Amino acid sequence: MRDHRSARELFRNANRVANVVSPRCQRDGSSFVDTSDKLFAGSIPEIYDRYLVPLIFEPYAVNVAARINKLAPSHVLETAAGTGVLTRAMAARLPQGARIVATDLNQPMLDYAKARHSGADRERIEWKQADAQALPFPDQSFDVVACQFGVMFFPDKVQGYKEARRVLKPGGQFIFTVWDKISENDFAETVTQALASVFPHDPPGFSPAPRTAITTKTRFAAT
Repeated sequence: MRDHRSARELFRNANRVANVVSPRCQRDGSSFVDTSDKLFAGSIPEIYDRYLVPLIFEPYAVNVAARINKLAPSHVLETAAGTGVLTRAMAARLPQGARIVATDLNQPMLDYAKARHSGADRERIEWKQADAQALPFPDQSFDVVACQFGVMFFPDKVQGYKEARRVLKPGGQFIFTVWDKISENDFAETVTQALASVFPHDPPGFSPAPRTAITTKTRFAAT
Protein backbone atom coordinates (compact mmCIF):
# COMPACT_ATOMS: atom_id res chain seq x y z
CA MET A 1 0.00 0.00 0.00
CA ARG A 2 2.84 2.40 0.81
CA ASP A 3 4.39 1.83 -2.63
CA HIS A 4 1.06 2.59 -4.31
CA ARG A 5 0.69 5.82 -2.35
CA SER A 6 4.27 6.79 -3.22
CA ALA A 7 3.65 6.12 -6.90
CA ARG A 8 0.50 8.24 -6.93
CA GLU A 9 2.32 11.04 -5.12
CA LEU A 10 5.22 10.83 -7.58
CA PHE A 11 2.95 11.18 -10.61
CA ARG A 12 1.03 13.99 -8.94
CA ASN A 13 4.24 16.00 -8.48
CA ALA A 14 6.38 14.84 -11.41
CA ASN A 15 4.79 17.07 -14.03
CA ARG A 16 5.26 20.14 -11.85
CA VAL A 17 8.91 19.31 -11.30
CA ALA A 18 9.51 18.51 -14.98
CA ASN A 19 8.11 21.84 -16.07
CA VAL A 20 10.26 23.70 -13.56
CA VAL A 21 13.61 21.99 -14.02
CA SER A 22 13.65 21.38 -17.77
CA PRO A 23 15.18 24.09 -19.96
CA ARG A 24 13.30 25.83 -22.74
CA CYS A 25 15.21 25.68 -25.99
CA GLN A 26 15.14 27.90 -29.03
CA ARG A 27 14.95 26.42 -32.51
CA ASP A 28 18.72 26.50 -32.89
CA GLY A 29 19.01 24.30 -29.80
CA SER A 30 20.42 27.01 -27.52
CA SER A 31 18.78 27.35 -24.12
CA PHE A 32 17.46 30.33 -22.28
CA VAL A 33 16.28 30.57 -18.68
CA ASP A 34 13.16 32.61 -18.00
CA THR A 35 12.39 34.32 -14.69
CA SER A 36 10.34 31.45 -13.27
CA ASP A 37 13.11 28.94 -14.00
CA LYS A 38 15.60 30.98 -11.97
CA LEU A 39 13.58 30.70 -8.78
CA PHE A 40 13.12 27.11 -7.61
CA ALA A 41 11.33 28.27 -4.47
CA GLY A 42 8.54 27.00 -2.22
CA SER A 43 8.17 23.23 -2.30
CA ILE A 44 10.21 22.74 -5.49
CA PRO A 45 13.61 22.03 -3.83
CA GLU A 46 12.07 19.40 -1.54
CA ILE A 47 10.10 17.76 -4.39
CA TYR A 48 13.17 17.80 -6.63
CA ASP A 49 15.31 16.17 -3.94
CA ARG A 50 12.69 13.61 -2.95
CA TYR A 51 11.81 12.36 -6.41
CA LEU A 52 14.36 13.30 -9.06
CA VAL A 53 17.54 12.85 -7.03
CA PRO A 54 17.10 9.13 -6.18
CA LEU A 55 15.39 8.39 -9.51
CA ILE A 56 18.03 9.96 -11.76
CA PHE A 57 20.86 11.94 -10.20
CA GLU A 58 22.23 10.03 -7.20
CA PRO A 59 24.06 7.22 -9.06
CA TYR A 60 25.83 9.79 -11.24
CA ALA A 61 26.82 11.81 -8.17
CA VAL A 62 28.50 8.75 -6.67
CA ASN A 63 30.35 8.15 -9.94
CA VAL A 64 31.53 11.74 -10.29
CA ALA A 65 32.59 11.93 -6.64
CA ALA A 66 34.65 8.76 -7.07
CA ARG A 67 36.40 10.26 -10.11
CA ILE A 68 37.18 13.44 -8.19
CA ASN A 69 38.42 11.50 -5.18
CA LYS A 70 41.08 9.83 -7.37
CA LEU A 71 42.55 13.29 -8.00
CA ALA A 72 43.01 13.89 -4.25
CA PRO A 73 42.07 17.60 -4.47
CA SER A 74 42.35 19.99 -1.56
CA HIS A 75 39.93 22.63 -2.83
CA VAL A 76 36.87 21.85 -4.99
CA LEU A 77 34.34 24.21 -6.53
CA GLU A 78 30.93 22.85 -7.46
CA THR A 79 28.67 24.85 -9.76
CA ALA A 80 24.91 24.26 -10.23
CA ALA A 81 24.91 22.28 -6.97
CA GLY A 82 21.11 22.20 -6.70
CA THR A 83 19.95 20.33 -3.61
CA GLY A 84 23.45 19.01 -2.99
CA VAL A 85 23.46 15.40 -4.16
CA LEU A 86 26.99 15.68 -5.60
CA THR A 87 28.08 17.85 -2.68
CA ARG A 88 27.07 15.13 -0.22
CA ALA A 89 28.73 12.42 -2.29
CA MET A 90 32.00 14.38 -2.42
CA ALA A 91 31.92 15.22 1.28
CA ALA A 92 31.62 11.52 2.09
CA ARG A 93 34.51 10.49 -0.18
CA LEU A 94 37.13 13.22 -0.55
CA PRO A 95 40.32 13.15 1.49
CA GLN A 96 40.18 14.53 4.99
CA GLY A 97 40.97 18.22 4.90
CA ALA A 98 39.60 18.78 1.40
CA ARG A 99 37.32 21.81 1.19
CA ILE A 100 34.21 22.14 -1.00
CA VAL A 101 32.58 25.37 -2.14
CA ALA A 102 29.09 24.47 -3.38
CA THR A 103 27.41 27.13 -5.50
CA ASP A 104 24.15 27.54 -7.36
CA LEU A 105 22.34 30.40 -9.06
CA ASN A 106 19.29 29.67 -6.93
CA GLN A 107 19.45 30.51 -3.22
CA PRO A 108 16.40 28.43 -2.13
CA MET A 109 18.01 25.31 -3.61
CA LEU A 110 21.23 26.03 -1.70
CA ASP A 111 19.28 26.69 1.51
CA TYR A 112 17.60 23.31 1.14
CA ALA A 113 20.93 21.60 0.36
CA LYS A 114 22.57 23.10 3.44
CA ALA A 115 19.69 22.08 5.70
CA ARG A 116 19.62 18.62 4.12
CA HIS A 117 23.31 18.00 4.84
CA SER A 118 23.69 17.20 8.52
CA GLY A 119 26.73 14.94 8.37
CA ALA A 120 29.78 15.33 10.56
CA ASP A 121 31.68 16.51 7.46
CA ARG A 122 29.44 19.56 6.96
CA GLU A 123 32.16 21.86 8.28
CA ARG A 124 34.23 21.26 5.13
CA ILE A 125 31.46 22.72 2.91
CA GLU A 126 30.88 26.39 2.13
CA TRP A 127 27.53 27.20 0.50
CA LYS A 128 27.50 30.28 -1.74
CA GLN A 129 25.06 31.72 -4.27
CA ALA A 130 26.92 32.29 -7.54
CA ASP A 131 26.44 32.43 -11.30
CA ALA A 132 28.65 29.87 -13.04
CA GLN A 133 29.14 32.38 -15.87
CA ALA A 134 30.51 35.06 -13.51
CA LEU A 135 32.19 33.26 -10.63
CA PRO A 136 33.08 35.46 -7.63
CA PHE A 137 36.45 33.80 -7.04
CA PRO A 138 40.04 34.76 -7.85
CA ASP A 139 41.95 33.16 -10.71
CA GLN A 140 43.58 29.78 -10.02
CA SER A 141 41.69 29.09 -6.79
CA PHE A 142 40.59 25.45 -7.15
CA ASP A 143 42.06 22.05 -7.92
CA VAL A 144 38.78 20.80 -9.39
CA VAL A 145 35.60 22.41 -10.73
CA ALA A 146 32.68 19.97 -10.77
CA CYS A 147 29.24 20.37 -12.32
CA GLN A 148 26.59 17.64 -12.41
CA PHE A 149 23.92 18.17 -15.08
CA GLY A 150 24.19 21.95 -15.05
CA VAL A 151 26.24 23.04 -18.06
CA MET A 152 23.38 22.47 -20.52
CA PHE A 153 21.41 25.17 -18.67
CA PHE A 154 24.10 27.85 -19.08
CA PRO A 155 22.70 30.52 -21.44
CA ASP A 156 26.32 31.16 -22.57
CA LYS A 157 28.09 27.82 -22.32
CA VAL A 158 31.43 29.09 -23.64
CA GLN A 159 31.49 31.75 -20.92
CA GLY A 160 30.69 29.11 -18.31
CA TYR A 161 33.60 26.99 -19.51
CA LYS A 162 35.90 30.03 -19.55
CA GLU A 163 35.02 30.80 -15.94
CA ALA A 164 35.68 27.21 -14.89
CA ARG A 165 39.09 27.35 -16.55
CA ARG A 166 39.87 30.76 -15.04
CA VAL A 167 39.37 29.63 -11.44
CA LEU A 168 41.29 26.36 -11.89
CA LYS A 169 44.86 26.09 -10.67
CA PRO A 170 47.48 25.00 -13.23
CA GLY A 171 46.83 21.32 -13.86
CA GLY A 172 43.36 21.55 -12.30
CA GLN A 173 40.47 19.69 -13.89
CA PHE A 174 36.88 20.52 -14.84
CA ILE A 175 34.69 17.44 -14.49
CA PHE A 176 31.04 17.50 -15.51
CA THR A 177 28.11 15.39 -16.63
CA VAL A 178 25.65 16.51 -19.29
CA TRP A 179 22.54 15.20 -21.02
CA ASP A 180 22.81 13.39 -24.33
CA LYS A 181 20.13 12.80 -27.00
CA ILE A 182 17.06 11.11 -25.54
CA SER A 183 17.38 8.42 -28.22
CA GLU A 184 20.47 7.26 -26.31
CA ASN A 185 18.49 6.74 -23.08
CA ASP A 186 15.46 4.44 -23.12
CA PHE A 187 14.69 5.18 -19.48
CA ALA A 188 14.32 8.94 -20.00
CA GLU A 189 12.18 8.44 -23.11
CA THR A 190 9.89 6.01 -21.27
CA VAL A 191 9.44 8.39 -18.34
CA THR A 192 8.69 11.30 -20.69
CA GLN A 193 6.08 9.29 -22.58
CA ALA A 194 4.50 8.05 -19.36
CA LEU A 195 4.18 11.58 -17.97
CA ALA A 196 2.70 12.80 -21.23
CA SER A 197 0.05 10.07 -21.07
CA VAL A 198 -0.84 10.93 -17.46
CA PHE A 199 -0.90 14.69 -18.14
CA PRO A 200 -2.10 14.92 -21.78
CA HIS A 201 -3.23 18.53 -21.39
CA ASP A 202 -0.10 19.63 -19.51
CA PRO A 203 2.83 17.42 -20.60
CA PRO A 204 6.41 18.10 -19.44
CA GLY A 205 7.70 21.23 -21.10
CA PHE A 206 10.67 19.72 -22.86
CA SER A 207 11.97 21.30 -26.03
CA PRO A 208 10.53 20.48 -29.46
CA ALA A 209 14.17 20.58 -30.59
CA PRO A 210 16.13 17.29 -30.28
CA ARG A 211 15.52 16.23 -26.70
CA THR A 212 18.21 15.17 -24.31
CA ALA A 213 18.90 12.40 -21.84
CA ILE A 214 21.97 11.51 -19.81
CA THR A 215 25.56 10.64 -20.50
CA THR A 216 28.91 11.29 -18.86
CA LYS A 217 31.32 13.69 -20.54
CA THR A 218 35.04 13.87 -20.00
CA ARG A 219 37.09 16.70 -18.51
CA PHE A 220 39.60 19.31 -19.49
CA ALA A 221 42.71 20.30 -17.60
CA ALA A 222 43.88 23.84 -17.01
CA THR A 223 47.41 24.66 -18.12
